[in-house]
Amino acid sequence: MLTAALVGLPLSGRSTVLNLLTGAGVEVRAFATGRAETERGVANVPDRRLTYLADMYHPRKVTPAQLEVVEVPGLVRGSSEGAGVGNRFLAEIRTVDAVVHVLRAFTDARVPHPEGRIDPLADLETVELELLMSDLGVLERRLERLTTGKRKAADEAERRLLERCVAALGEGRSVRSLDLGAEERSLLAGFGLLTEKPAVWLLNVDEGQLTGDDPVRRRVQEAAARAGVPLVVLSAKIESEIAQLGPEERALFLSDLGVEESGIDRLARAAYSALGLISFLTAGPDEVRAWTIRRGATAQEAAGRIHSDIARGFIRAEVVAFEDLRAAGSMARARELGRVRLEGKEYVMADGDVVNFRFHV
Repeated sequence: MLTAALVGLPLSGRSTVLNLLTGAGVEVRAFATGRAETERGVANVPDRRLTYLADMYHPRKVTPAQLEVVEVPGLVRGSSEGAGVGNRFLAEIRTVDAVVHVLRAFTDARVPHPEGRIDPLADLETVELELLMSDLGVLERRLERLTTGKRKAADEAERRLLERCVAALGEGRSVRSLDLGAEERSLLAGFGLLTEKPAVWLLNVDEGQLTGDDPVRRRVQEAAARAGVPLVVLSAKIESEIAQLGPEERALFLSDLGVEESGIDRLARAAYSALGLISFLTAGPDEVRAWTIRRGATAQEAAGRIHSDIARGFIRAEVVAFEDLRAAGSMARARELGRVRLEGKEYVMADGDVVNFRFHV
C-alpha cells in the first residue's frame, strides 16, 4: 500500500485531516505542538463507480481502493538542522510516496499560529525550505563520497546527475521540477528525496473562505497553478461537521455549500492521482472491488494484483469501460452492444476498466 504524508507547520489542522481521512473520529486532537510521534491510518479512496456497481450486482462486500496516510508532527523553521521535531521526522518522510502540504488559512484565537500570522504561502515556503535543505545535505554528502572514492569513472553518470540536482536545490527549486529521464529517476530512487516526491497542497480555510472571491484562497490557487501542483481547498472544521451526518443530511449540507462532494473525498482522490495510481474494477455477487495499479500497467500486471496465479495463467481479459457499462445498463446489454472487448496481456489498463480475467492454472 502506498503512503501519503501530511506535513505542515504546527496547528495547521493535520490531525483533524488524518482523522477525517481514516475515519478515526472527527474530534480535534489536542491543540498541541509537542507531540513527538507520527500517526498512521488507512484511508478509503471514494469512488462513485463502486456505488453504481453495487446497485447493479448487490454484492456481499464492497471494497474501495486504499492509501496509508501518515501525519508527521509539525515541522518548524530549522527542522533540517535538528530544530523542533528535527531530522528524525524528515527521515520518516523519505519513506513515503507522496507529500500533502497542509496550509493554514483559517483564523482561531484559541489556536495561535506558531509564527504569529496567517499566511499559507509563507508557511509553504518555510516547510519546503526545510525539505529542500534536508535533500541538499543528503546529496552533498553523497557527492563528497563520489569525489573522494575509487570508482570515479564508474560513478560519473551519478555524479553529473547529483550536481544537477544540487544546483537546482541551491537555486531554491525542487528536484521534482527537473526534467528527469527514467534512468535518472532510477539513480535517485535510493535517496528518497523529499522534493522529488509528488505533492498535493491542502488549503485549510474558514467556512467563509470556501465561497466568493477570497483573496487568500485566490493567491494560493494562482501559486498552485504556476507550480503545476494539485490544490484541494477545504475547511477541516466544516468537514468534521459533515462527517457526523447521515447520508441524506450530508447531501443537503453539501448542497447548501454549493458542492457535490466533501473536500476530504477530493483530497483522498487527489493524493491517489498524484501518486500516479488508477483503479480497475471487478464486480460480481460476492464482491465489488477497486484494485490499485500504476498508470500504464498492463492487463497481465493488473491480473497479478488479484493473484499471482491469474497473472501466470493469463489467457484474456474481458474489459468494458465503466462509462460504457453504465450507458448500457447491464453487462449483458454491454455485450450485445459490442462494448465488452477481449484484450491480451500487453493491453494497457485504463482507469475505470471493469474486468473479468480468463486464466488457467
